[in-house]
Amino acid sequence: MRCYANQLAGQLSKDLHPFYLVFGEEPFQENNCVINIRQAAKKQGFDEVIKFALLPGFNWQELIAQYNSMSLFSARTIIELDLNQQKPPTQGVNILKELAASINPDVILILKGAKASQDIQRSAWFKALDKKGLFVPCYALTGYHLEKWLDEECKRLKVNLKSDAKRSLLLATEGNLLATSQELEKLSLLHKDALIDQQQLMNGLLNQAKFDIFDLNDGLLKGNAKYIIKILNKLAKDNVEPTSVAWTIQNQTQTLLNIKRALVEGQPVNQLFKQYNIWKNQQASTQQALDRLPITQLETIIGLLAQFDSAYKSNLLSAPYQGLAHIALSFCQPVNFPMPFSDESKQIGAAN
Repeated sequence: MRCYANQLAGQLSKDLHPFYLVFGEEPFQENNCVINIRQAAKKQGFDEVIKFALLPGFNWQELIAQYNSMSLFSARTIIELDLNQQKPPTQGVNILKELAASINPDVILILKGAKASQDIQRSAWFKALDKKGLFVPCYALTGYHLEKWLDEECKRLKVNLKSDAKRSLLLATEGNLLATSQELEKLSLLHKDALIDQQQLMNGLLNQAKFDIFDLNDGLLKGNAKYIIKILNKLAKDNVEPTSVAWTIQNQTQTLLNIKRALVEGQPVNQLFKQYNIWKNQQASTQQALDRLPITQLETIIGLLAQFDSAYKSNLLSAPYQGLAHIALSFCQPVNFPMPFSDESKQIGAAN
């Protein structure tokens, strides 16, 4: 059954499902949906959380063993499986269908992944889980839906923005919900519930950090290593949240990968530039990146981002910006040494 992200809270207040398929292209919504599911399940006694990520060497048998096992710490368990923008391999397909056929009432499985295309939604494993669970698509918000989301966030955080300030905030953060939410939290602390006009907003807004992130995108597309490091050093000095930088790199990588795959299928590049909102002044550098980066390298970068995300959320990174530099430099050429993670974080394939 399909349930949109803004409808999830209502569904969770009624009952819980054995399976949740949280798929989409908007990481802030995806993360919030998972948190809301986790919180609702905890009220029903699902106290233990086991996390898996689909990384090289992932053991699908461990997933099914955990699903069928009795917990030592809790009567009920949540299992989160992050597909990391990938489709399950044949073994994974069979195991997911097996789970759907033999539901464990003491386990909730949350499956996270990229946008669920029609071929994914028509697949046997997806249909099997969806039939007995809840499919939560997380779309990028634009127009009215973005404005409505902002109004709801302002209400939640008790931030009182004038209309012109709202427009300026959305323009500055350009649809990045994480960046928008962080600015709202800062405004909540600074101004409480006082009315905030456009001038007050702009005085406190991290416009410099915003432009630095635009500059980072330009460096990634052109493969300029020195420039990339310069921008990352500036972002780190300004204490820009690493997840915002990772989101930017993820968004850029996924766009290039989608375009490369479509080009292989014979779609015209001009049509793809229009489809993915590549502005005219960005088309030359985007083409430069498409010519330089093979699909395999872009897929490698997606994998590195998944490792970074898992390690960062598990507090296993002593220097997040070193990891971001490693990933960003992979836009210039393959980086033939491991990510600068601790030994623990290399074992993140199955963490609890």
